[in-house]
Amino acid sequence: MGKLITIVGIILVLVGLLYTYCPQTVNWFGRLPGDIRIEKGHSGFYFPITSMILLSIMFSIGMRLLRYFS
Repeated sequence: MGKLITIVGIILVLVGLLYTYCPQTVNWFGRLPGDIRIEKGHSGFYFPITSMILLSIMFSIGMRLLRYFS
């Protein structure tokens, strides 16, 4: 369990550094076709369904690879 927490922590740090120093590499996330965005006046509603499906697939593949190599 400690190994898994360490790997997840390292991945989160790397993603945070990528987002901080190279934001143009992840500006597509949240703006995919299928993400619902409704803006009227001063209010808005945003539901990133496609982005969350993509994130779920990537997480599932990563966990499967981690389980395979552990």
